[in-house]
Amino acid sequence: MNIILLSGGSGKRLWPLSNDIRSKQFIKIFKKPDGSYESMVQRVYRQIKEADPAARVTIATSKSQISAIHNQLGQDVGISLEPCRRDTFPAILLATAYLVEEMGVSPRESVVVCPVDPYVEDSYFAALKALSAQADKGEANLVLMGIAPTYPSEKYGYILPASGENPAMVSTFKEKPTAAAAADYIRQGALWNGGVFAYQLGYVLEKGHQLIDFTDYRDLFDKYETLQKISFDYAVVEQEEKIQVMRYQGQWKDLGTWNTLTEAMEEPSVGKAMMGGSCENVHVINELNLPILAMGLRDVVISASPDGILVSDKEQSSYIKPFVDKIDQQIMFAEKSWGSFRVLDVEAQSMTIKVTLNPGHSMNYHSHRLRDEVWVVTSGTGRTIVDGMEQQVGPGDVITMEAGCRHTILADSELKLVEVQLGREITVHDKQKYALEC
Repeated sequence: MNIILLSGGSGKRLWPLSNDIRSKQFIKIFKKPDGSYESMVQRVYRQIKEADPAARVTIATSKSQISAIHNQLGQDVGISLEPCRRDTFPAILLATAYLVEEMGVSPRESVVVCPVDPYVEDSYFAALKALSAQADKGEANLVLMGIAPTYPSEKYGYILPASGENPAMVSTFKEKPTAAAAADYIRQGALWNGGVFAYQLGYVLEKGHQLIDFTDYRDLFDKYETLQKISFDYAVVEQEEKIQVMRYQGQWKDLGTWNTLTEAMEEPSVGKAMMGGSCENVHVINELNLPILAMGLRDVVISASPDGILVSDKEQSSYIKPFVDKIDQQIMFAEKSWGSFRVLDVEAQSMTIKVTLNPGHSMNYHSHRLRDEVWVVTSGTGRTIVDGMEQQVGPGDVITMEAGCRHTILADSELKLVEVQLGREITVHDKQKYALEC
């Protein structure tokens, strides 16, 4: 089975855990049997591999998310890199061309496209396999998953099947309606459109060549910034007459707000939290190494991270975005392909950061023109390379790099250090990368 996972934008509705470079799908909030936590993308990827170990998974995403994807899923997952955001049709077309022309998948094979962040049970992945098998038959050019609605939602579009068969041909689509209109659609047998569908790869490639002048994957990639922003629904689905829908009856949740996310949590708190006995329907997600105490609260979410603290009524949390848009501050936490960093302190001419490197990983070999840096290793072992000189390091070692000095650190075990940046101008743009010869 071929699967394209669409990994979207910043997800500010889950601030302060999500930000401009940390999307909601990377928040580790779901408890595993061993007591550790996994993110939405880790959960979905694990569920796919459990359902079909041979599944070829390709994540269509932007450059800003690649480090987090590699950090959480490893280096082997397929990635279709979008040079910039151009909505879902260009993203899906680019991933389709990547599979056919870069990975050598036959245009006659089918692929399933779905969001990276639904909260679903195992039956969902059996339904994805059935969707792929139905697309293989070629009875329709597109096969959609229609999700059995549990209430008249105003958040989703609706699919009206032409009959009670499964699969059935699609009669019509309805845009996001009012609650009253949605209730009427449901009485007519309508299904939620969750953005999950399958097609044979050659079909979308042909559609792409009809709408865009390009020769192959490389040419499409090079032209990507010039492409029109257009959704897959508008470019393809609304223009296609041969569409089938398959019903899915299992659990499916779009965890796009704090209210819906906390509904999927298996426990009331993650991280250091205490709640008085009078609390009711209260959830706490705490990424700080400080305790949170909640007392006498009802229907409230509390979330704390290096980027800020949210205390909100759960229903009101859906309206967070306009307030978060007004917050202008440096990103305080990020995952990288080599590990993660957390900003501890920011002053006029200094910044202090806690850095964690995963075993076997290293930073880029780089220099800074406008600042000096000092590393203090707090745990783990590794090697530094400073202007070509290699040195073993461990807890308590201090490494000083003046401006212009080329440097990197390689972790033999999980390695933690405190980095102090010193300079009149400290900016993410002050970084020059070099090839490391060793």
